[in-house]
Amino acid sequence: MIAVDWGTTSLRVFRLDERGHVREQRRSARGILAAEGRFVAVLREEIGDWDDRLIVMAGMIGSRQGWFEMPYVDCPAGLDEIASALQRLPADEFADREIWIVPGLRSRNDSGAYDVMRGEETQICGVLAELASQPQTVCLPGTHSKLATVANGRVERFATAMTGELFELLCSHSVLGRLMQPGEHDADAFAQGVAHAARAGDLLHHLFAVRTLGLFDALQPTQLRPFLSGLLIGHELNDLPTSAGSVHLVGASTLLAAYKAALALRGHAVHEHSELASAHGCYALAKQAGLLTQK
Repeated sequence: MIAVDWGTTSLRVFRLDERGHVREQRRSARGILAAEGRFVAVLREEIGDWDDRLIVMAGMIGSRQGWFEMPYVDCPAGLDEIASALQRLPADEFADREIWIVPGLRSRNDSGAYDVMRGEETQICGVLAELASQPQTVCLPGTHSKLATVANGRVERFATAMTGELFELLCSHSVLGRLMQPGEHDADAFAQGVAHAARAGDLLHHLFAVRTLGLFDALQPTQLRPFLSGLLIGHELNDLPTSAGSVHLVGASTLLAAYKAALALRGHAVHEHSELASAHGCYALAKQAGLLTQK
């Protein structure tokens, strides 16, 4: 089968064997924004000569801006609930194949506000077999990071933090970025940011320290970005109880490094899972839904 992780800004396709192992993979920057509605053409170009009949797609391709809008499945949900909500895409252009889309996941907090995810639920499905049955914390860093609680093979609840997006906005379009200069990652400045986030006060007040630390030369211009990164990630992790113990990190290694460092500074053990989790999740869902012919 072919697994497709189609996000807002990136597209990854994986060719899997009958056991769900990744045989080949391709990556491009043609997310749903760059595809500009040319989903059929882009998918054909990306999979090229791969002739596998079954294609399972996850991510923002199933959003309102994507190819076909998929509903959200309410938490708690695991492989069974998500797989039963898979829908086959009515695509005449791919009459020789079966294309299925994974639904999103929805969680409601105590105040009645919703959190949603598209793509991360498939990554979680890809690592479920590696998680213990008792409650586990899964962190999925990204533009909109997720902290999820998983127990007995089901996502019980999750929360979203706009950490990555806020970081880019503040660096590029705020007064905080005026004093910043590019440079090598500074682990000490990052650690200072993580520690600062644990102090009394809220994020809105803490953010101004990025400017004053640079203004009075307490941090060098090249240290301000890592400090801000640590500050934002630290605030995201403030909602993580100290009793959480080990945290499972899922995603690309470039994203995981900062979170691994921040979690270690907060005293949490970390278990890393590769970005292949999305491909493994597509396979697990296809198998659960009976779309694969087992040999």
